[in-house]
Amino acid sequence: MSHDDLIHQQFSLQAVPFSEARGMSDAEAIDLLIGAAAARAEHRSLDVACGPGLVALQFAKVVQQAVGLDTTQAMLDRAKVLQERQSASNVEWVLGQADELPFPDASFDIVTCRFAFHHMLNPAAALQEMIRVARPGGTVVICDGIASADKAKADAFNGFERMRDPSTVRFLTADELRALLSEAGMNTVSERSYGVAAELEGLLRTSFPRPEDVPTLREIMMASLDDDRLGMATKAVGDRILFSYPALILASRRDH
Repeated sequence: MSHDDLIHQQFSLQAVPFSEARGMSDAEAIDLLIGAAAARAEHRSLDVACGPGLVALQFAKVVQQAVGLDTTQAMLDRAKVLQERQSASNVEWVLGQADELPFPDASFDIVTCRFAFHHMLNPAAALQEMIRVARPGGTVVICDGIASADKAKADAFNGFERMRDPSTVRFLTADELRALLSEAGMNTVSERSYGVAAELEGLLRTSFPRPEDVPTLREIMMASLDDDRLGMATKAVGDRILFSYPALILASRRDH
């Protein structure tokens, strides 16, 4: 199965659960992106790999027009349902690839991408496209989970995540994410770290790993209680296993 096929398979299954997951739908967390982008009423925004449209719909409350692009039709179908619930008339949904954005140069004041770079075979190509469609003076905002700077923890974390969701390629470290922007000629103007809280059994129910891998995933997470081998601050609360995905928001400006 190709990587694109894996993406479509996983996110067709995840369209509804993803849109309802507290860590993804948390308005306060999305507002961190809006703040990083310095969004204003006259702006036009694009959210790349928008999933069920949560970020685009939140931007639509602030900007003149919001656009969401995703490669999975089931995600866009879910976004349209949420759009109807919100009665948002200033949002457009586009089916397309992050590394071949179907928009002219300098089309948007704000271009964002949240929790998608780790699914991309070539995130640098997607970033170049995001920069291309941003207007001079516009803002490009990347948000993604990050792997530990400790290589052993990063490898364990990425191994766990690829088993849990085979559409995962690799979570970058914070320094690698910063380097992507730097190598693309972008200067970071703001940076914000936060954690996305999660619970093991809920995560397994909504991410559809192979059934035969579920016991191993539980074992890996249980083992991390002793030494934080995944870098996720795993802890047990009663019979629940809680942990947190470290996330980083990097905002940069296109100068020319």
